Amino acid sequence: MVNVLFCGNSGVFDGFLTCALSLMMRTESKEPFTFYIFTMELARLSEKYTGLTAGEIALFEKTIKRYNPENTVSVTDVSDLYEQEFAYCPNEGAYCSPYTLIRLLADLVDGMPDKLLYLDADVLFQRDVHLLYDIDVSGYEYAAARDHYGKYLIQPRYINAGVLLFNMVEMRRTGIFKKAREILRKKKLVFADQSALIRSTTKRKMLPQRFNDQKFLHKHTVVRHFSKRLFWLPYPHTENIKQWQVDKVHKTFRYHQFDDILEEYMKITGKN
Repeated sequence: MVNVLFCGNSGVFDGFLTCALSLMMRTESKEPFTFYIFTMELARLSEKYTGLTAGEIALFEKTIKRYNPENTVSVTDVSDLYEQEFAYCPNEGAYCSPYTLIRLLADLVDGMPDKLLYLDADVLFQRDVHLLYDIDVSGYEYAAARDHYGKYLIQPRYINAGVLLFNMVEMRRTGIFKKAREILRKKKLVFADQSALIRSTTKRKMLPQRFNDQKFLHKHTVVRHFSKRLFWLPYPHTENIKQWQVDKVHKTFRYHQFDDILEEYMKITGKN
């Protein structure tokens, strides 16, 4: 069983769907996936902050079961937990959205597995998930790759939290989630949950960049993370192109390695 955690709402549902498709279409093993999704309603902050709809959940489940009837999805509404832990804290206006904070509630949700692969919605797998998931994290809280820009601008071992292989047994033992939540309640941090997690870490395993490539796509890349990126031409600027923006993926990145995945996504959603 491969256990995957997504966190977010309807605004990133296209990411959940495309990422799940890439996992299933690039993995040779017939081992089933369990997808855990944390979502929530937070209308007091924005009318856009609504949880996944019943229709989206049904479409996601129908899609994953087409690839393997044993694939499952477990959706948890963490609205109450969020209010209990983060309501009115200095980091509610996080750099992306409050949904970036809710992965730090994983130790409070019943039934979470001992090994769990957390993925941001804006990632695609180019190669088999087992290259990442089967990495031994015994004795570590989690495994992560360096942040492409942070390793230059902040410090050489600064990690990107968009791809995290959780050892939930060790994380519960050290209390890393609880420590991170306490930090977020007390102090405003530039990168919110990512910064709090790093500050709370006891021991982590560093992964090669190919497990979270945030700027380039090489043949050896396992995970391409479509995070905000700096472009130098025709003038220095940033763009935040996501994988479900198919025309931009083709035009700006000139990627066609994911065409089979994106074509399947467009067919499923009727966007072709």
